[in-house]
Amino acid sequence: MLSTSEENYLKSIYHLELLNSKGASTNAIAKKMNTKASSVTDMVKKLSEKELVVYKKYQGVQLSKKGKKIAVYLVRKHRLWECFLVDKLDFTWDEVHDIAEQLEHVKSDDLVDKLDKFLGFPTVDPHGDPIPDKNGNITKRKRIQLSNLEVNQESILLGLKDSSDEFLRYLDKNEISIGQKITVLAKEPFDNSLTIKVGKKKMLISQKAAHNLYLLEK
Repeated sequence: MLSTSEENYLKSIYHLELLNSKGASTNAIAKKMNTKASSVTDMVKKLSEKELVVYKKYQGVQLSKKGKKIAVYLVRKHRLWECFLVDKLDFTWDEVHDIAEQLEHVKSDDLVDKLDKFLGFPTVDPHGDPIPDKNGNITKRKRIQLSNLEVNQESILLGLKDSSDEFLRYLDKNEISIGQKITVLAKEPFDNSLTIKVGKKKMLISQKAAHNLYLLEK
């Protein structure tokens, strides 16, 4: 039985490994966990003793097979709970992360399986992130940032690079959501801002915002 803190570390290392397959540095983990590097060192030692992580000098921390399995399961629970909160309890997508952070630590495999079935076996969460299946498999789709689309290209919004509350509220304000078709109508050479069509609505979007939107790469 792992503590909530230990589970949070495993999940953080998992997300950092997605950015760097060679491993997560102590400083990167400390930044993600909002703690001191010395605290990370202590936790890594504890997780290593439980054979959940492997520390390689000059490369950082990597999850063991056992540690990755636990981390992926936590991600699965987190994203299923986000679906439940949005789809069944009418929370907005900028409200669910912190609540799901708490619910993901509920230790009941039966509850998770029934939740998955109740939701209709979703494959993505409200932010477009893939949900691992019961066996830990993740269906990956090729993605391209909106900022890299050419004029007159169109695609479907799959996910977000930035899932901060501020950005989610920005998208809500502009009626942009996962699954919508987006077409690039024009690019401004001066600042790389884009004129886009979302559904039937035309709007101007900054390069920063476009950089944080993932579309299906065709």
